[in-house]
Amino acid sequence: MPKDRFSISKKLEDNLAVLEAELGYGVTFDLVFRKLKIAHKQSCLVFFDGFVNDVAVIHILRALQAVPRTGVTFHALKQDLYDRIPYFELSSADDLEAAMDQLLSGAMLLLVDGMQEVVVLDVRQYVVRGSEEPALEKVTRGSRDGFVETALFNINLIRRRIRDPNLRFEALQVGRRSKTDVMIGYIKDVADPSLIQEVKDRIGAIDRDAIPMGGKNLEEYILGTVFNPLPVTRYTERPDVAAAHLLEGHVVIIVDTTPFVLIVPVTLWHFTQHAEEYFQNPPVGTYLRWIRTAGIFGSLILLPLWYTLSVSQNLPPWIAFIGPKEPGRLALWLQLLLLELGLDLIRMALIHTPDSLATSLGIVGAIILGDLAVSIGLFTGEAILYTAITAICSFATPSIELSNALRLFRFVLFFGAVVAGWWGLGAGLLVTFLTMGLTKSFGIPYLWPLIPFDGPALLRVIFRYPIPQVAVRPRLTQPQDLRAQKRDKKRR
Repeated sequence: MPKDRFSISKKLEDNLAVLEAELGYGVTFDLVFRKLKIAHKQSCLVFFDGFVNDVAVIHILRALQAVPRTGVTFHALKQDLYDRIPYFELSSADDLEAAMDQLLSGAMLLLVDGMQEVVVLDVRQYVVRGSEEPALEKVTRGSRDGFVETALFNINLIRRRIRDPNLRFEALQVGRRSKTDVMIGYIKDVADPSLIQEVKDRIGAIDRDAIPMGGKNLEEYILGTVFNPLPVTRYTERPDVAAAHLLEGHVVIIVDTTPFVLIVPVTLWHFTQHAEEYFQNPPVGTYLRWIRTAGIFGSLILLPLWYTLSVSQNLPPWIAFIGPKEPGRLALWLQLLLLELGLDLIRMALIHTPDSLATSLGIVGAIILGDLAVSIGLFTGEAILYTAITAICSFATPSIELSNALRLFRFVLFFGAVVAGWWGLGAGLLVTFLTMGLTKSFGIPYLWPLIPFDGPALLRVIFRYPIPQVAVRPRLTQPQDLRAQKRDKKRR
């Protein structure tokens, strides 16, 4: 045996013994060792059943049987193998550890007695779910394809939209045990090189055995926002959204087994925009953006504000009607708290409920329980009304991560209002906006272009500009190529 147990020996038996010991041959039922002869030399194909393409393997076996059987040197045999194997993804490994990494990813190994090299045949065939419209990012117009769990398929969806030779996807591996494939996508002459390098450095610094939850685990490592509920990376399941951000100078991170990509850096306003706006005329898109932004702000402030007004004295006559006319059996703050918690319970129950029963659960939870609670006097009708409006505003938020973060901040505002009235509500708002103001995504301020102020960029956030008038990329990402459109290009 060689001194380094992972170095390749000239003896096939020694190499197979290492592979059998490391991979658990005889215990792992799906590990296959297919022994055969090539040019009168003992050889072996090693692969995991279920990973390889059966048709490709049959063609490879036929090609190996056609290799001349006599009068060949090892050098000639090696060259003959490379010439005769009818498969384009062919490489070699000079140590068994690297070969095993390829094997565990789905490749097939060819070992020949006397050859101090392993031939790696990439004949993997992953189970690919059909591309479907994303459930969280539906549009009335536009494409209906969405990302799936296979990274290579997701890359192809992006390349269909950006046929630029400068589009790059660099491959990394994360996890000593999982060896999860992570791809970093960017446009070479657009994205900031320092941003690209920082993303690669943060991913390369991850030292863990596995990231079983894929993209979410990766995000927590590279962004480090453990105690901050605000999302600092944007998830998207739409390839057109990912392509649009790449063209603006962002970096996308694709994690294998994850049906979404991560976009960095981002600001708060990236979570207030939706693809639907860009499939409508600019005035309509602007209106939709305003309504959506108002709903997002309403999900944060509406319920605590209504409670504060309801318990306040000496309100102006034009808002004196606010507040329940008949108090319930429970205190108003306790009603709102129970309704908030009950709504979250219904939300979680719907996630774990089969689709055939989800409608029934919604009816029971929202109509029957709510109506009975008002009838017996446990809750007031106004409390249920404003809780329902807040829920609608939360559902209108395009990003579920931002919606969940605002729910926590809403609790901060609510408890502040319960404890200290208007002063508590103001303190809660101050804490919320300070948190937003101090949050950064790869060094980019979360509230940009509001803080720090950038007038032209802010107008692009407020209004949905016509695409022919968006000639300059956002300065947020410090793009190398600032202009997306030539100055002398005629506009129709």
